[in-house]
This record gives sequence, C-alpha cells and structure tokens, in this order.
Amino acid sequence: MGTVTIGVSIAVPEPHGSLLQERRAGFGDPAAYGIPTHVTLLPPTEVDASALPAVEAHLLSVAAAGRPFPMRLSGTGTFRPLSPVVYVQVVAGGSACSWLQERVRDASGPMARELQFPYHPHVTVAHGISEEAMDRAYEELSEYEAEWPCTGFALYEQGADGVWRKLRDFAFGGTVVPPQASAPAARGTLPAR
Repeated sequence: MGTVTIGVSIAVPEPHGSLLQERRAGFGDPAAYGIPTHVTLLPPTEVDASALPAVEAHLLSVAAAGRPFPMRLSGTGTFRPLSPVVYVQVVAGGSACSWLQERVRDASGPMARELQFPYHPHVTVAHGISEEAMDRAYEELSEYEAEWPCTGFALYEQGADGVWRKLRDFAFGGTVVPPQASAPAARGTLPAR
C-alpha cells in the first residue's frame, strides 16, 4: 500500500483563508496555492497508508475531547533567521491549539512524533522566498486582524503534485462535519496596501 504524507490543521475560514493565500502568492511564494491557509496541529508526517483508519479514529477521539474556542489573528511575526518564515500571529486560541497538537501527536497514538522546533501556533504567509519579499509580507500584513469561532480541525494529505487536500473534517464534540458544510461566521480586516 505504501506511505502517505499527512498533516492536521485548523483551516482559516473564508474570506480570510483565500485572502491570505492570495497575499502569500502575491509575495512570490510558489507554494501558496498548494497549501490551504491554516494553523498547523501536525506538520507533514509520513505514515503507512494502511494506518489511515487508525489515524481517523485517533482524531475522532481528540475532537470528541475538544470544545469550540475563539481564534484571533493579529499582526505579523517571523522565525528568521532560524527559519525563513513570516507569519500572522495567533493572539487568541494559542493555548487551545497547543493542547490539541499535543493530543494529536500523543505517544500512544498513530501520529506520535517529535517536532523539529517547539510548537508555536501561527499562519504562514511567506516561506523560503527572497528577504525583500519576506520583509514586504511582514510589513504589509502587520495590521492584519481576523477572528472566528474554531469548531474543529481537519486531516489533509499531500499529493504527488505537492498539493495538500482535505481528507476529512473533525468537529469538536466528536461530530464529523461534511466537507460541504458551511463555516461559522468570521470577521476580519486587512489594511490598505
């Protein structure tokens, strides 16, 4: 059956997800349209394809223990010089994201793994592009604001083409959300360019 590369994340809802994806593309990040705008709970992780049912069962149990919480993004940050990333900061909901990612990666579960860097919830808006473009992303999104009620997370798989595709949503309280279900209302502002 082989292996697959999966990730678990909280999607940034519309209209913010598309807006930040377009801005990321505008800064020259070639990965912009292959990665839905998100807050990572599990970074890219290779698993045996036969483990996907166990992964989904584990995520259902994590979601069942979770409760909705407010998410708020505000301003920018960077991991430079350690890592070539500019991001929008998670200023509310970060502790809930930390709690979730610990459970997703639980040592007794099918996605147990160590992280390369300490966990820091964020929304990447530029990665591995020129320093000038990274500086522009940092400045142009410095006043960005968005907020929404986070009601769950999703499992994604990276295709051979490098594009990440959603496999399944997991709503807090253990309910599986159909992919076509509408997202909760979200509010946000983007400063004028």
